Amino acid sequence: MSKVTLIGVCGGSGSGKTTLARQLQKFWGFENSGILFQDAYYIDQSDSFDHDGGSINYDHPDALDFDLMYENLVNLKAGKSVEIPIYDFETHKRKEERLFFPKKPIILVDGILLYSQPKIVSILDYQVFVDTPEKTRLDRRIDRDTTERGRTKEGVLSQFFAHVKPMHDEFIEPYKNCEVVVSGLNPIDELVQSVSKSINFL
Repeated sequence: MSKVTLIGVCGGSGSGKTTLARQLQKFWGFENSGILFQDAYYIDQSDSFDHDGGSINYDHPDALDFDLMYENLVNLKAGKSVEIPIYDFETHKRKEERLFFPKKPIILVDGILLYSQPKIVSILDYQVFVDTPEKTRLDRRIDRDTTERGRTKEGVLSQFFAHVKPMHDEFIEPYKNCEVVVSGLNPIDELVQSVSKSINFL
């Protein structure tokens, strides 16, 4: 494959989009594909952080540096390697060091807010949306954040209903009518096969 193909993988928090992106990378081969995560592009929130589930709205597009993300995608699309930021969720700061992201013929772009950004959409070759019911997304988020991120269930619930749900309704749900829409309730093998058949570029 000579050209670089950028594939957006979007869906609400807890939809299963990251699992799908990782399985697609495995399906297409780690030597052929890489995953660029939206979460790397959070801006410094250290001065505003108050408590778990507090006032910072991580689910609003303003919390992210989409200009830098677009710049990185332009370079990746041109077949160049890039250095991407590293966001520290414990300190709520961007680290001084950068992460080397090598050029690949397939770049999966993972993020909940991708399709709300016209310039990000403009550079993507394909758009995949993982559509998952709200209750399932919430249950998955509680499990993930309490077991993997050391958060409290109360903090997760507070954040979900104060920020996650309203931002999903405003910035994610309206953009799900894209080229490839799959159900996050289906087995992951089915999702991989469905997406790979819809994106027939190999």
